[in-house]
Amino acid sequence: MAAKDTLGRQGEFLAARFLEANGYRVIERNWRCSQGEIDVVAERGGETVFVEVKTRSSVAFGHPFEAITVSKLARLRRLAAAWCEQQATAPRRIRIDAIAVVAPHDEPAVIEHLQGVF
Repeated sequence: MAAKDTLGRQGEFLAARFLEANGYRVIERNWRCSQGEIDVVAERGGETVFVEVKTRSSVAFGHPFEAITVSKLARLRRLAAAWCEQQATAPRRIRIDAIAVVAPHDEPAVIEHLQGVF
């Protein structure tokens, strides 16, 4: 596995742990369909949350949130709709969030969570 893929998986793991520590129940990780992948699907308070996770080892080449483009958010919205269609009971309320993880090699990771980004 390439170093960037390993870093990405680490970030997704840390993001899922962060969500659980903040009262979310992680329903799925790395859900895939023909249109793409959702990093994390979680639930809290009757709301289903679709989370895009971006991980970097530093901000030297930009903050992780800068990698989340409008087209990427539109794709995530389509993926969220596809996920909802596959469920026996469609969620009543949904939200799309983004989590940035900056995980330097020799320091603790910094996690930022933006709610309702799209």
